[in-house]
Amino acid sequence: MSDEKKLDGELKEGAAAQGERELGVDAQAAGDPRGERLRASSAGDDKVLRMGTASIPRLITEFAIPSVVGMLINGSYAIIDSVFLGHAVGEIGLSAMTVANPIMIVFMAIATLIGNGGNALAALRLGEGKRDDAERALGNVVSLSLVAAVIVLVIGWNPALVSWVLDLASATPEVRPYAQTFIQILCAGFILQCIGLGVNNFIRTCGAPNRALGTMVIGLVGSVAFNALFVLALGWGVMGSALATVLGWACSCLAVLQYFCLRSDVPMRLRLPAMRLSFSMDRTILAFGLPSFCVQAGMAIVNFVINFQLVKYGALTPIGADDALAAIGVVQRIGQFSVMPLIGIAIALQPLLGFNYGAHNVNRVRKTLWYGIGAASSISVLMFIIVEVFAVPIAHAFGISHDGLVDFTAFAIRVQFLMLPFVGFQIVSSNYFQATGQPAKSVFLTLTRQILFLVPLLYLMPVVLPQLFPQFTGLDALYFAAPVADFLSIFTTAIFVAWEMVRLRKLAAMYD
Repeated sequence: MSDEKKLDGELKEGAAAQGERELGVDAQAAGDPRGERLRASSAGDDKVLRMGTASIPRLITEFAIPSVVGMLINGSYAIIDSVFLGHAVGEIGLSAMTVANPIMIVFMAIATLIGNGGNALAALRLGEGKRDDAERALGNVVSLSLVAAVIVLVIGWNPALVSWVLDLASATPEVRPYAQTFIQILCAGFILQCIGLGVNNFIRTCGAPNRALGTMVIGLVGSVAFNALFVLALGWGVMGSALATVLGWACSCLAVLQYFCLRSDVPMRLRLPAMRLSFSMDRTILAFGLPSFCVQAGMAIVNFVINFQLVKYGALTPIGADDALAAIGVVQRIGQFSVMPLIGIAIALQPLLGFNYGAHNVNRVRKTLWYGIGAASSISVLMFIIVEVFAVPIAHAFGISHDGLVDFTAFAIRVQFLMLPFVGFQIVSSNYFQATGQPAKSVFLTLTRQILFLVPLLYLMPVVLPQLFPQFTGLDALYFAAPVADFLSIFTTAIFVAWEMVRLRKLAAMYD
């Protein structure tokens, strides 16, 4: 069966369900017990139902502000670790963070695979009036997180596997022991990140974005406090920074679990029966979460390739391999931080898009997408101006003091983010396909930048660019790969969005 036929069937089913819900409301007003039951199953929480009726700009603002701030907080973990380590340990601490960064991204990829996939499914089911299925999605996310945590713990504390990972991350002999310590401690605390980050998105879908933000703030405050204690006061270095990160995750995780376990006034609760793993549901969760996973996993692969190329070409310059790793560490932290608000917009749109798509409010889906693109693009431009103007102060803030390394780091920052004003469009558009149950398209659009374009360019640019422009070294050329990949990816995404607009217009005409 083709995708169009499947979609048509789903829309017909959804239209029937929507009609049933409307019938239930009318019947309830007439004293019909069946209507009362139907209304009770889909009401009980105006916060959820208003996603299909309230002003779209107002909803986006309400959901996006906490989401953006929350993602900035989430991105701040790595920056906080880097700043504390950069000032307390020096460039070697930044290099260790750079080596560990791909592993940290893999952890986040797993958490988003499970959490975003389950949340997307829950939003769709709430839009269809299937509250019990939404609650089962929540329970299965927690169970899948526990399974993933056990696997990560076993891998992280296997000496042979850790050594292989460090080789893959291009760890130099000087950096290796620091990076190993950091990675193993994070492996032990991964369950806290997986639940704290993954389940947090469900709070937004429950119509409480400010509460979702609050759980993240708690984690960030905890991370800062423990970093100050362990790294600065006690001098525990890399080990202290890793412990501070894990304890920050713990604070956030406890706040999330408290919301779903102890409160009775929420659309979904975490119950033991709902935690029983279901193959069909878990397959759907993983399918819906695959685009988010690909975003993070693609970043990890890119980071592995970048580290390898930096060690190779950095050794050929006066900067050296370790300082090249330290510089890219700063660029990566700023890069991740810069896209976090854009991802925050995309996450904020997810329940709105999913609910209205599930309820077949096609025009609201289309308007929500364009409002979201406008908001993300505005933030992209602002972030671009900040990183371009303050590149040198940013390098100093991370503890980089050598003049030559400061200048190189500032150059890398400015080049890396040349296409940042347009990245918001790409991220929001790719997430749209995930939120509306079209994961294959979202995965493809994600892979275009992270894998199909960027990885080949990381090998091609150091060879081609110095031949065309001799003033650039192979190390310099590495940083031009990102903006070129961004351009190609944005162009590809624009084509997919244009096709989707045509399809949505047809659906709107069919069901209006």
